Amino acid sequence: MTPPSQAFRVAALYRFARLDTFEALRAPLAAFCCARGIKGTLLLAREGINGTVAGSETAIAALIDHLEPIDDLAGLEIKFSSAATMPFHRMKVRLKREIVTMGVDNIDPAGAGTYVAPADWNALISDTGTIVIDTRNAYEVSLGTFKGAVDPATNSFREFPAWVEQHRHELDGRKVAMFCTGGIRCEKATAYVKSLGFEDVFHLKGGILKYLEDVPTEQSLWQGECFVFDERVSVSHGLVEGEAELCRACRHPLAAEDRLSPRYATGVSCPHCFDARSDEDRARYAERQRQVELAQARGDRHIGS
Repeated sequence: MTPPSQAFRVAALYRFARLDTFEALRAPLAAFCCARGIKGTLLLAREGINGTVAGSETAIAALIDHLEPIDDLAGLEIKFSSAATMPFHRMKVRLKREIVTMGVDNIDPAGAGTYVAPADWNALISDTGTIVIDTRNAYEVSLGTFKGAVDPATNSFREFPAWVEQHRHELDGRKVAMFCTGGIRCEKATAYVKSLGFEDVFHLKGGILKYLEDVPTEQSLWQGECFVFDERVSVSHGLVEGEAELCRACRHPLAAEDRLSPRYATGVSCPHCFDARSDEDRARYAERQRQVELAQARGDRHIGS
């Protein structure tokens, strides 16, 4: 049965834990989710679990109850939000080398920086002795970030250690405050920076999502919207769905001003990919968009929409 409008509960979760038998968890976990209509992606690795899933409130509660007793997964870090429609097409449980890929060996998340609660974050990042670093990728930052934050302009989290090495002189003698969407990247990012010998390293507990949930708009230092990895594309204060859309040609998130560009065509192109695509590519995308619109007119959901 399809849940009523706004009844899809979205859970972004992770937990660093020693899962020596993580491969054996894959099939039973996928079956558990599929049997309850849960969709999304869960990543399993020897270092723990990470992912975002959606389903009815009852189904998501059952999943959390199912995960908590497994090995050391008790105490999952979870951020809940809602969606008017199912934000995922299917359920995937994948086995990975890392649940968040940095590509640096022997980084122990147990050595991460000091947690800072959302209520205390503004004071930390407003301190002139603090350097605030957005550990997300450039396409995520393009939709929004904290006032005064440094954007490393990375295309993937694998590039973050190299950026730190190149800019470590800028961290000397300062408090280092890092943030990401839900907190997981910062567990590794702060642990990595501390492994270089820096001591005053902090990260936002629960990530941007928890900050947007807890901090009133009138007190917020967040600017813009927060990119999320599902069909909602972005959320804003109160975790309500944002106004951003995805370019279906390159999957880059688009703010309202991007969609005003003459290089933007729904489902076909945007300012970020126009020069990287050929006329033949755009013709193919245009045909796909036509099929999407035909499916919508019939009341169906096209997989490419």
